[in-house]
Amino acid sequence: MISEFDIIGRYFTRPARSAVLGVGDDCALLRPRPDRLLAISTDTMLEGRHFSAGADPFKLGHKALAVNLSDLAAMGADPRFALLALTLPEANESFLENFSRGFFGIAERFEVELIGGDTTRGALAITVTVIGEVPQDFALRRDGARAGDDIWISGSTGEAALALANLEGRVQLSPAARAACEERLHAPEPRVELGGRLRGIARSAIDVSDGLLADLSHILEASGVGAELWLDKLPRSSAIASCANTGIAQECLLAGGDDYELLFSAPPFKRAEIDEVSGDLELALTRVGIMVPGEAKLALRDARGEPVPLPRKGYDHFA
Repeated sequence: MISEFDIIGRYFTRPARSAVLGVGDDCALLRPRPDRLLAISTDTMLEGRHFSAGADPFKLGHKALAVNLSDLAAMGADPRFALLALTLPEANESFLENFSRGFFGIAERFEVELIGGDTTRGALAITVTVIGEVPQDFALRRDGARAGDDIWISGSTGEAALALANLEGRVQLSPAARAACEERLHAPEPRVELGGRLRGIARSAIDVSDGLLADLSHILEASGVGAELWLDKLPRSSAIASCANTGIAQECLLAGGDDYELLFSAPPFKRAEIDEVSGDLELALTRVGIMVPGEAKLALRDARGEPVPLPRKGYDHFA
């Protein structure tokens, strides 16, 4: 059986490109670029909680880094470095080979350098820490929304949650819809380019990881404003739009997690710039509501402007 040091050396050691010192010492050594703030985020994925036993290790490697890159995107930060802590029940070489291919596949796309981490034995758990940089005064934060701002969403929400509903037997999807939804669940695409382009355009931003309503509420609470969200304007994928169980589809749309789209606010005079970004990136950006003065409360409205009862807001590890 291979040792801990074999695992690190064989599967997770790459030459340092921009780090002063990378994998192999007690600490990595980094040199931040001038006039940049560091943006740092950590996420943990646990077998049985975030993914099922026997999950595709290639997709696990991709997702473990992708969900962290999504946090950097929400701050408008450029990805630079990552640390990886792996807890493994055994040193399964097939798992390690495929996991590392998935991890480094997305790392290379976004020029992320793995600079360290840890391995230990136990129930399967994956923890990734990412480090990015953002120009001073241009970080996208949750507390910047202002009354009168437009509310925007990239892509569409709900497909990852619909995949789970299908796996749990609560809905039945066509083969094409199931494949599309499972791809969103297992191989999310972090909106890194979009986050960078929104610097100087958006006033606030967050990635949709816990559900659209829950994550919008985080912006409202941090910014001290309210919001109106327009149900009929929310973009819907074909899988959501064609789902026979409209109640579950709407719950997934509004409260499903694991979407990793960017939800952001911007003043109305930025609409043309946002449309230009959408065209450049070939990514749908949809105006779905407005920030309003007053308490940090969210009103969901139908096409006639009538209030719609809010479903549960989103995912909570301890609820």
